[in-house]
Amino acid sequence: MPQGQPSSVPDDGLTTRQRRNRPLTIVHTGIGKGKSTAAFGLALRAWNQGWPIGVFQFVKSAKWKVGEERALRVLGDSGEGGTVAWHKMGEGWSWVQRDIADSEEAAREGWEQVKRDLAAETYQLYVLDEFAYPMHWGWVDTDEVIQVLADRPGTQHVIITGRNAPEKLVEAADLVTDMSKVKHPMDAGQKGQRGIEW
Repeated sequence: MPQGQPSSVPDDGLTTRQRRNRPLTIVHTGIGKGKSTAAFGLALRAWNQGWPIGVFQFVKSAKWKVGEERALRVLGDSGEGGTVAWHKMGEGWSWVQRDIADSEEAAREGWEQVKRDLAAETYQLYVLDEFAYPMHWGWVDTDEVIQVLADRPGTQHVIITGRNAPEKLVEAADLVTDMSKVKHPMDAGQKGQRGIEW
């Protein structure tokens, strides 16, 4: 899109303003690093616009202390931009799965809460962090997710992150980025580090 101009304008009867302000479904997927980080970058932009933001972490361990959470909570409480609500779905999940049944139930409960919030138009931006996994594993029905997002009221934007985003979701989304890995320090045996991975 050179100079911010779309390459084509659909003949859909919408004005430029109507088309510009329609809600987006955004997917960050792929095996590369940066999917959640990019979503939180968009949350910073939303905060600056004064939008209420809801973050729903689906499968990362609820015990993890992530820098993005602290930063967005401080910003949300500052009274200068939008509000920020941070929801951790149960005990979450880490790279070593222990109690899959509890994680599956927590993911389903989390999706039910997202549906309630979408219906109530609670937030203007939703970050559904690692939500691609519950769909990929069959814990949450992808077709239902697509339909709920298609039917959501207002101008609520939804970002879904995680590897292995279902192809149906990718097709239905408005903006999809596939993060591919070219090189990572872990390939050379280096563990994750403070300020980079968390």
